[in-house]
Amino acid sequence: MSNEKDCSMYTEHVESGKRKVTIQLKVNGHQVVRDIDPTMSLLHFLRDDQKLFGTKEACGEGECGACTVIMNGKAVTSCIVLAVEADGAEIKTVEGLAKNGKLSILQEEFIAEDALQCGFCTPGFLMSSRALLDHNPNPSDEEIIEVLSGNLCRCTGYIPILRAVKTAAERERKELGR
Repeated sequence: MSNEKDCSMYTEHVESGKRKVTIQLKVNGHQVVRDIDPTMSLLHFLRDDQKLFGTKEACGEGECGACTVIMNGKAVTSCIVLAVEADGAEIKTVEGLAKNGKLSILQEEFIAEDALQCGFCTPGFLMSSRALLDHNPNPSDEEIIEVLSGNLCRCTGYIPILRAVKTAAERERKELGR
C-alpha cells in the first residue's frame, strides 16, 4: 500500500508564492473552472469568486443554516465545506431558484405566507426546503420541521415558514406534476 495521496481530483500549482488548486464545478447550471486557495470555504467561493451574495455568512460553524446551498442534491452548510470538496459537484444557490426572471413557486409562497422578515436567513430556509421538496414532494409537517431544524430565524417564527413549504409542495404537485 502506498503512502502517496491521490491528488487526481484536482490540479495543484503555486502562483506568486501561494498554493492554489484548480476546481471544476457547476454552479446554478453554469460550468465553472477556477484556481483557488485550497483552504477557501464553499461559502467564500460562492460569495467572493462567483458574486452570489444570497448565500449568507453568519455563524461560520454550520450551526445556523444561513449559508445552506444544495450540493449534488443535498442541502449543505457551505461555511464548513471546502470549495475543493465541491470539485466536480453541482451546486445550486438561492439565485438558481428563479427561472427567466420569474420566482419559483417556493419563493412565491414564502412571500405569500409572510415567511420572511429581515430576509437574512431566508435563502438558507429556501435551499433546505428546496432540497426536501426535490426528494419528497409531499412531506409531512414533522418532516418539514426536522429538515428546517438546522436553520435558525430570529425574526419570523417558524409557523409561516412551515405553511410556505406546505403550500409550495401542494402547488408544485398540482402545477408541475411532482
